[in-house]
Amino acid sequence: MYLRLFLLTVVTFLGSTQSNAEPLDEQQQFINMMVVKHHFSKVDLDKLFAQANKNDNILQSIAKPWEAKPWYQYHPIFLTEKRLSKGLEFWTKYKTELTKAEQQTGVPAQIIVAIIGVETFYGAYTGKYSVLGALTTLGFYYPPRAKFFRSELEHLLLLAREEHFDVTTLQGSYAGAMGWGQFIPSSYRAYAVDFDGDGVRDLLNNPVDAIGSVANYFKRHGWQQDQDVAYPVKVSGNKYQAHLSKELRLKDNWQTLKQSGVQLKNVNNPKQALLAASKVKLLELEQSDQSEYWVLLPNFYTITRYNHSPLYAMVIHQFSQQLEQAFSSHANTTSLSE
Repeated sequence: MYLRLFLLTVVTFLGSTQSNAEPLDEQQQFINMMVVKHHFSKVDLDKLFAQANKNDNILQSIAKPWEAKPWYQYHPIFLTEKRLSKGLEFWTKYKTELTKAEQQTGVPAQIIVAIIGVETFYGAYTGKYSVLGALTTLGFYYPPRAKFFRSELEHLLLLAREEHFDVTTLQGSYAGAMGWGQFIPSSYRAYAVDFDGDGVRDLLNNPVDAIGSVANYFKRHGWQQDQDVAYPVKVSGNKYQAHLSKELRLKDNWQTLKQSGVQLKNVNNPKQALLAASKVKLLELEQSDQSEYWVLLPNFYTITRYNHSPLYAMVIHQFSQQLEQAFSSHANTTSLSE
């Protein structure tokens, strides 16, 4: 019912870079599926998708993600004094809500603040693309992940109906993520929470709901309370190389890595004791002159559920440590001045 009200709006999609491609057969199949499976109006969907054209800028962006950069080029994009300063300001402003989220979910405030800071610079950059246009482009013009993005397009239309959104005005990233925490539609439907109790799950304009929803996402994906994320290690010999892979799951154990020449490096007061059978993974990060190595723990894998990139997860980990130190220092300074 709600979708019918806004699908009739005349919309110009995606700006001057569009082509005038006719809807694909797959689009018609998708429309028919939405009609049969979810009882949408075929007339309204036909009108909607007749206006949706391929955006080449989106296809170019997804072909060259930041996560494809080497670590020494990737981390300076996010680990900046400006972002740290803004994160400290955000944490101070929403201290009560962050404490509440941490108490309810076990997800530390610094992780939540780091996610929102890396994703959108605390709501400043939530995306310039039509979410509908992005998912249409990727769902029908990007074969490598078409199935995934068509599923997200399905979730988008359902989300708009459930939350009374005008789907034609939603803006987000080139991959269809939106709001303060950059939730894709399926994640919005599954993990968004009304954290301020106003009866609305608003991740687009409400940072408090974003705080609660990010925390809920991590809790639901297995965050282990009061446990660490990763430890720096040093390597020797060449046996360790057999344990380097692109697989994100933690399939090795600590004893195996130790026997392959991996040792902890400068780890003071670890929260998490590494037992022989502890599940871990070895990660190599490319620096400009040499590599650095880390042993990854279960909470690192949980961060990769938010973005399936070890570089992203490491940035979140390191940024969260910077935030924790800065906030603690700020709190101590404030206390002494009172």
